[in-house]
Amino acid sequence: MHAMTLRSLSRTLTAYGQLMRFDRPVGTWLLLWPVLWALWIAGVGHPPPQVFIIFVLGVVVMRAAGCVINDFADRDIDPQVKRTRERPLASRRISPYEAMALFGVLICIAFWLVTRLDPFTIKLSVVGALLTVSYPLMKRFFPLPQFYLGLSFGGWGIPMAFAATLGTIPRVGWVLFIAAVLWAMVYDTVYAMVDREDDLKIGVKSSAILFADMDRLLIGAMQLMMLFALHLAGRSMHFGAWYRAGLAAAALFFLYQQWLIRNREPAACMRAFLNNNYVGMAIFIGILLDYTFGH
Repeated sequence: MHAMTLRSLSRTLTAYGQLMRFDRPVGTWLLLWPVLWALWIAGVGHPPPQVFIIFVLGVVVMRAAGCVINDFADRDIDPQVKRTRERPLASRRISPYEAMALFGVLICIAFWLVTRLDPFTIKLSVVGALLTVSYPLMKRFFPLPQFYLGLSFGGWGIPMAFAATLGTIPRVGWVLFIAAVLWAMVYDTVYAMVDREDDLKIGVKSSAILFADMDRLLIGAMQLMMLFALHLAGRSMHFGAWYRAGLAAAALFFLYQQWLIRNREPAACMRAFLNNNYVGMAIFIGILLDYTFGH
């Protein structure tokens, strides 16, 4: 009896972990890299330790909360999509009530974390929370939900990081924000290419559907715009060769992604999506090395 209880508890905890995507950490990294760029630039290479810890934990918690509310909203859609039909809510391993209770706990943790910061950052966090909660509804009617994802998950941590560190959001913060929104549109459009056929059947909106056969061209245009925005940010901060090397490495990863998606095969598109983790990492390493050796 005791062994059965332990097995049941283990299965439940595993399902909760899958609901929060703890088994797929790449998504957390994609949200964390832009925050790290902002923290290092705002802190001139030395972000305040408390702010750093709060933001790292906040990204983990809010990404988990975003996944839970997304799966709750999609609980009747996910069973119709090959990639998502085994998710805990879609496969009925977790009830909607359990999911909403978990979401409530995560939001409370996130709120407690942000109350450790200043009032301006707290106000910005409310906007971020509203964007996060409303995102799952966008793909029902908005033809470009990837843009909304960029505003909420992809980029909003950047102005918050500057606000928490400096008490204000300088121009470079908004340039980084634009770069992060463009990047989220890049990787989430590639991600949407994986599900395009299923999404067309069930009527879900996505940039991959909107862009149609111009998807690779428009992804390439957004990749170039993102790199240009980061170039402008670096120039305003007087960054040198280390930062430029990071951007060059990111550009090479983007070229590799273009090669992967050339035939629009779902498995290759998924590999291109995952490769974006290295884009964010390369940019952060460039910033880190520039502050370490270039200043």
